[in-house]
Amino acid sequence: MKQLVGTGVAFVTPFHQDGSIDFTGLEKLVDYTINGGVEYLVILGTTAEAATLTKDEKKQVIETIKKTNANRVPMVLGIGGNNTAEVIAEYKETDLSDYIAILTVSPYYNKPTQEGIYQHYKAIAESTDQNIILYNVPGRTGSNITPETTIRLANEFKNVVAIKEASPDFLQSTDIIRLNTREDFLIISGDDEYALPMTLAGGSGVISVIGQGIPEIFTNMIRKALNKDVDAAYTSHYKTVKITRAIFEEGNPCGIKAVLDNKGVCSPYTRLPLVPASAKLTEKINQLLAEI
Repeated sequence: MKQLVGTGVAFVTPFHQDGSIDFTGLEKLVDYTINGGVEYLVILGTTAEAATLTKDEKKQVIETIKKTNANRVPMVLGIGGNNTAEVIAEYKETDLSDYIAILTVSPYYNKPTQEGIYQHYKAIAESTDQNIILYNVPGRTGSNITPETTIRLANEFKNVVAIKEASPDFLQSTDIIRLNTREDFLIISGDDEYALPMTLAGGSGVISVIGQGIPEIFTNMIRKALNKDVDAAYTSHYKTVKITRAIFEEGNPCGIKAVLDNKGVCSPYTRLPLVPASAKLTEKINQLLAEI
């Protein structure tokens, strides 16, 4: 899946102050990131506050991004949950023809065993011909997909094409890279701060949050890493590491929306239970952006 190599961005959903979706801001975001050099777009992931969107709103978001993108870059759609049957039903009800892959998070809250996680993804993989990106984010789901389970799924299901790995244990990412024997299975960083070292270790790039805020710098860093231009890549990494950390200080996507507000792309508003970045964090983000 060469289309998944490089920098994908996990889009926010811009809102007006009254909580309604800011579709003009969403259109500006699509243009801003594509012009900034990102390789692909990831729609309706966690960063999109998808849990707060209705079915109709999700359809409107999809249509807006699709129309604005106009086939300029590939798209990935987020479909996941902790009810396996419901996730499969959503796959079958959704027109997936516009997407190169589906990003599907490991079941959250239920805290299944490794066998339960395997059976969840097995059921999904057998229900569709669409390419699947596993998504491991223990900090949100409450459970971890071990490297062994990841490799088991990759080896048994051809349409399991990648993993977005966001474990806080960097050695887990390198274990997946080490154990992987399938040339067309990609290991994608799901953590912006680990994106560079993970790519240099043999990963395929990143699905990024900060990448939509500073796309030119971040995408160039990942391209340098893929080309093993280590010193130049780390120069970019050290230039951006403070802002990368800052945007997550009060949760995601509050911080990145403050960045996008600074850039004039969209407003910083979120939907409850999330609240916009505090004045203190916003001031810090603005200062860091000025330094960059």
